[in-house]
Amino acid sequence: MADFKAKERPLSGFEKAVFAHAGIFLIGATWALGGNAGYVRPPLAVWGSLGAFITLAGALSDKRRSDISRRPLAWLWPLGLFNVLVIASCFTPLLREVQMGASSFLTPIPVPTWRPAAAEPSKALQTLWLFDAIYISCFNIAFVFRHRRGLRGLMALAIVNALVLTVFGTIQRLVGAKGIFFGAVVIPNAEFFSSFIYRNHWGAFILLIIGLTLGLIRYHGRRNRTRGFFHTPAFGGLIAILAFAITLPLSGSRSGSLFAAIILAGAFFNWFRRMIRDRRSYAESITIPVAGAVVAIIVAVSAIWYLAGNVIAVRIATTQEQVATMRERGDIGGRNVLYADTLHMAGDRIWFGWGMASFPHVFWFYNTQPPNPVDRIPVVYHDAHSDWLQALAEHGIFGTALLGLCALVPLVKARQSRFKNPVARYPLVACGLVLIYAMIEFPFGNVAVVLTWWFCFFSALRYAQLERSLMEGSHPVPTVPAAELPAH
Repeated sequence: MADFKAKERPLSGFEKAVFAHAGIFLIGATWALGGNAGYVRPPLAVWGSLGAFITLAGALSDKRRSDISRRPLAWLWPLGLFNVLVIASCFTPLLREVQMGASSFLTPIPVPTWRPAAAEPSKALQTLWLFDAIYISCFNIAFVFRHRRGLRGLMALAIVNALVLTVFGTIQRLVGAKGIFFGAVVIPNAEFFSSFIYRNHWGAFILLIIGLTLGLIRYHGRRNRTRGFFHTPAFGGLIAILAFAITLPLSGSRSGSLFAAIILAGAFFNWFRRMIRDRRSYAESITIPVAGAVVAIIVAVSAIWYLAGNVIAVRIATTQEQVATMRERGDIGGRNVLYADTLHMAGDRIWFGWGMASFPHVFWFYNTQPPNPVDRIPVVYHDAHSDWLQALAEHGIFGTALLGLCALVPLVKARQSRFKNPVARYPLVACGLVLIYAMIEFPFGNVAVVLTWWFCFFSALRYAQLERSLMEGSHPVPTVPAAELPAH
């Protein structure tokens, strides 16, 4: 009954504001080239900054002072300290421009390692602005929402947006478009998919969306058992999962395909275990559901191979060639040198790093990668291809620790919540897989992936909190023993 009443209550004005703000932010970032074009970042930061007004209004609202929604305010102290560190570093530049004739170049300025400093203060502030806008906008989901229905609706909006992007990207790839938006945005390589410039960023984004989708599939499948599975939103969710899965090999994202296979395999075996347990408890045969699952898997694999078989074959051949080269050389190739150089860069300013967004400007001095043997063009890196190592190089031990605490503090504070609920569990699993992925790639080099990660993270935490609050508030009232009842 408590759950029914909670569902019937309309969303508050704060919840509607966050729904609209976070939803538009996510849709805008994903369609605006994943936020990875310099000219789209300032508008995204401006829009995201509006979330600070929602946070402030919610904190000052008398109506919410005793509500559990105020508790997440205690999660913000790592973000505050991180801002203090980045802003303090901007008062001490680490690079200066030197003019030589008609040319100019940057050269390092000696600064003690114990002193926070930034290679490019203006770019550090711009990047911090966008990060704060993303974090606060997603934090508001945990701060404001009091209804699980509203959270599920926001998750569904993210899934529908991703599904439209999926259809758009698939058609774009099948017709052989040479750039994003059917060639309107020219890309110098073929590594784009849908509106994302880099296929592995698309892979990380879809991995997070798959986490959201699996959670809602489980919720609707369990809630609407009497209607029949094929007449519930859960069936539509499975179709969406298939569409998402097809795009990963179609885009050429090997790592995205691997991590998606992990979470999908885990979800399948979890369903299979529960199905066997439930049917055995009712003494029913498992033959029909198992046969249905096998047929569904065969159909899914066939569909993926039909649409992406050529891409898969090319990527397998490339992987085999790369593995053979690594065996011959006895190392992991260019990544081996890149990671070693990044560690060297981090070691020179181990405490506070070189400043936010400093990697492409500073790594030039540490890059020992030999030029291309064919054209002798130097190998230039804009990212370390390991977000963990790049964070250490840019923020040092202290800054990286504060970044980690921005996620760890909310997670620890919400540790008593019901993370066993699939709506909360699957998005958190997807977030964890992206963190593992970030050890060997740079998914967080994409604005839309960063936004989607925090979106999934705070949505899952809030849903778990509300689930726990509902369970604690719906305990049956103790009955009076018969011996104590008054006589009639």
